[in-house]
Amino acid sequence: MANSASGMAVSDECKLKFQELKSKRSFRFITFKINEQTQQVVVDRLGQPGDTYDDFTGSMPESECRYAVFDFDFTTDENCQKSKILFISWSPDTSRVRSKMLYASSKDRFKRELEGIQLELQATDPSEMSMDIVRARAL
Repeated sequence: MANSASGMAVSDECKLKFQELKSKRSFRFITFKINEQTQQVVVDRLGQPGDTYDDFTGSMPESECRYAVFDFDFTTDENCQKSKILFISWSPDTSRVRSKMLYASSKDRFKRELEGIQLELQATDPSEMSMDIVRARAL
């Protein structure tokens, strides 16, 4: 179950909560972190259905890496309501080099565990995951 490149496993809770976000829309977003002691990706924070994108970006730590998924609702240019699941790899410049390397080497395997991701974004600073960038990717 562990990733051969980084040795990271993915907790069952990560997969279960992602399924709830995807099928039941129980959460607006989920942030995940790597627990270095247990060598496992675990759930960090669950965003409530009423939370906004600003609540989500505000929950990302300034100097620690995270993975996150966000259930993004938007309206197309043709005035159609749509929803897409966005995966974000958050790796701020101020985080530890070891942490950045760990998150980078575990990302692809972790993403494969979460079936149904439609968009991906990598951000090192809040401006790289602004609403304008997310909306442009979604359309």
